[in-house]
Amino acid sequence: MSDQVSGVNPESVPEEGTQVFGFPNPVNEKAARVVAGCVALLSITALATGWLWILPVLAIGFWARVLTGPTLSPLGQLATRVVAPRLGEAREVPGPPKRFAQAIGAALTTIGSILLIFFGLQGAAIAVLAIMAVFATLESVFALCVGCQIFQVLIRVGLIPRDVCEACENISLRNA
Repeated sequence: MSDQVSGVNPESVPEEGTQVFGFPNPVNEKAARVVAGCVALLSITALATGWLWILPVLAIGFWARVLTGPTLSPLGQLATRVVAPRLGEAREVPGPPKRFAQAIGAALTTIGSILLIFFGLQGAAIAVLAIMAVFATLESVFALCVGCQIFQVLIRVGLIPRDVCEACENISLRNA
């Protein structure tokens, strides 16, 4: 049966031996900033409208990106396949700090979602959304990844082994 008849796009089928779980290293910073911009817009929308149901949606997206990079994340796919290629040549940065930043987002949005859904704590959800809006805006607009900065500090104090990301040891030099 031909691909057109079966409705399967051969480009959307993973090659044999490719992994679903994992995180890219390096990462296109432009794509990461696009994802951050979408997170910021969703967070601000939730705050402005009171649509707190957006928080668990954000949590699911963060977990998808932590576990699979852009593979299972609609925002990740939009950023890497559609938007970032139109922004010019990729700017590669180390992946581990970006994954760490995504993990912080996953943890915060998950905690906020649990507090909202199971305990009705709308104030906690609003606080988490405000934090997400600020951090994601800093990343998207100013290329300031707060999670990446925390990652760098944790390497310096020895809580994260240097061999996890040797290219990360001095993030500030890359931004110069």
